[in-house]
Amino acid sequence: MSEKIVQTAGRDQLGEFAPMFAHLNDDVLFGEVWNEQAIDVKTRCIITVVSLMASGITDSALVYHLQNAKAHGVTKAEIASIITHATMYVGWPKGWAVFRLAKDVWNEETPAISDKDKYGSTIFFPIGEPNPYGQFFVGQSYLAPVSTDQIPIFNVTFEPSCRNNWHIHHAKSGGGQMLICVGGRGYYREWGKDPIEMTPGTVVNIPPEVKHWHGAAPDSWFSHLAVEIQGEEGSTEWCEPVSDEDYSALK
Repeated sequence: MSEKIVQTAGRDQLGEFAPMFAHLNDDVLFGEVWNEQAIDVKTRCIITVVSLMASGITDSALVYHLQNAKAHGVTKAEIASIITHATMYVGWPKGWAVFRLAKDVWNEETPAISDKDKYGSTIFFPIGEPNPYGQFFVGQSYLAPVSTDQIPIFNVTFEPSCRNNWHIHHAKSGGGQMLICVGGRGYYREWGKDPIEMTPGTVVNIPPEVKHWHGAAPDSWFSHLAVEIQGEEGSTEWCEPVSDEDYSALK
């Protein structure tokens, strides 16, 4: 089975303003149409580039889909042939316009866009650097400070399947943590309870002294703001990793 296409740009950018459009973009277009198995993703990338070219779309949307085509195996020779062929049917000016964009995308001196960069372009907050608490995570995570004054807030980003260990936020009074999902899809789970799926806009309040973990879904990057609730004599106790068996049981 090919890599599953996941998109959250609709909800990230238009979720409150146009929720139906965001649903159609993320869940129908990218969730269902792009993941239908009759044709492969590389072929879908080519069809999308030609469709946008025929429509005269030569802005950032086409640049994204050219980058997506390159990421899914379309070579420089193939894209040149595709654009040339399409030009014969959709018009010479459109061919010139698309070639100008494609030359930059397939510039061999320019590194191919990474999965991290592609995901980073869909969220508002920076991904940051590799997490200095990585020894308490299964997989790769990243940490970016959002606020270090008054209330500490960090954006934590998880690569697909990454999750942190079971852990507990201790406090004599007050304390705990709030999680606000800002991108992708992931899970929060308390000891002895069913997992909670987190998508952009999901808020989870974690009381002190509750054993829990949070992390990405197997097929999606995941980012949440971690808001540290001030408390007296606060500390974090890191416990055992989430086992592959327990994690694979998530749906």
